Amino acid sequence: MRLPFTQIDAFASTPFEGNPAAVMPLSEWLDDDVLLRIAAENNLSETAFLVPDASGDSDFELRWFTPTNEVVMCGHATLASGHFVLSADRNRERVTFRTRQAGTLAVARAGADYQLSLPVWAPSPKPLPEIVAALGVTPVETLWHEHRYGLIVLENEAQVRAVEPDFRKLAREGDWLTIVSAPGDTTDIVSRAFAPGGGIDEDPVTGSAHAVAVPYWAKRLGRDTLTAYQASARGGRLTCTLDGDRVVLGGACVTVIEGTFFL
Repeated sequence: MRLPFTQIDAFASTPFEGNPAAVMPLSEWLDDDVLLRIAAENNLSETAFLVPDASGDSDFELRWFTPTNEVVMCGHATLASGHFVLSADRNRERVTFRTRQAGTLAVARAGADYQLSLPVWAPSPKPLPEIVAALGVTPVETLWHEHRYGLIVLENEAQVRAVEPDFRKLAREGDWLTIVSAPGDTTDIVSRAFAPGGGIDEDPVTGSAHAVAVPYWAKRLGRDTLTAYQASARGGRLTCTLDGDRVVLGGACVTVIEGTFFL
């Protein structure tokens, strides 16, 4: 079996920035075990699989896998999937994806960039002592979302950049995405994201993390439009808008690899 394979840097304006995702269109779903093995072989934060949506509810069905498991929602691989579809049809302005746990997601053109619409996953205050200890920080506030997202709010960007997690301790908490965030020096907010329990020590740029963080920061800063920077080694910039029950993220994508996966 020969499967088309495209690797795309999402939330990036040039290669080697942002977060790489593999996008693999399929004619029909393969067994889950095969999808997971493909994602493990790709060894990226996420591999996105697309199948035409026979129900007519959206353009495609979409699922995402890390090297170790399927995830509830992945923003950067959805943006990459939108780039993949829209790059193939210059007359198309928007594409929709039906997902299994995150509802229908959409990617639309925005000039030379794209806009990604995600559901609002507003976090609630909750003590997270084990996660805080694994991060080695003194937070201003800790919050969580039921899809196993933790938001650890720090005082400033320097503290976010200085975090050196104990990944073994963090992994013991299971498949959590842990976000550390603070007001930024040159952007409204800055963040980093860690998911060692899901096979990713530090995720370069995380769309779903902003579905959690943006509602918090919009309320705290008193405005619905924010700029954001994820301060990983690769780094990535996002525009963020809280629009009712949606978080709309803006960013660019760059295709870096095209090829064939032999199965």
